[in-house]
Amino acid sequence: MQVQVNTDDHVTGREDMEREIAQMLEAELDRYAEHITRVEVHLSDSNAGKLGDDDKRCLLEARVAGRSPLAASHQAGEMRAAIDGAIEKLLRVLDTQLGKALDKTKNERETIRREGVNGL
Repeated sequence: MQVQVNTDDHVTGREDMEREIAQMLEAELDRYAEHITRVEVHLSDSNAGKLGDDDKRCLLEARVAGRSPLAASHQAGEMRAAIDGAIEKLLRVLDTQLGKALDKTKNERETIRREGVNGL
């Protein structure tokens, strides 16, 4: 899974943040790692460094093989809170969209039980 981080001009510490975000996403999205080809992260500060409530925004866009992209965003007063909130929301979207498909394919696997043994 590739992680691509995009920021506006008002977000600082990009290189350290990129590594940390990639580690967080790999850990949190591990269940879906084989289905996700890329996650695009868009970070922005709408007040351009001025103080304000909920001015930090994180938008996550997961590129899933064979499907349309799935997205989630969150706004908060601090960038870390915006990132955490967006990851939580993306997990809910992935659970809804991919969780059912994964459970269905899991149920379609062959069973170890044999039919017709001793009349059962």
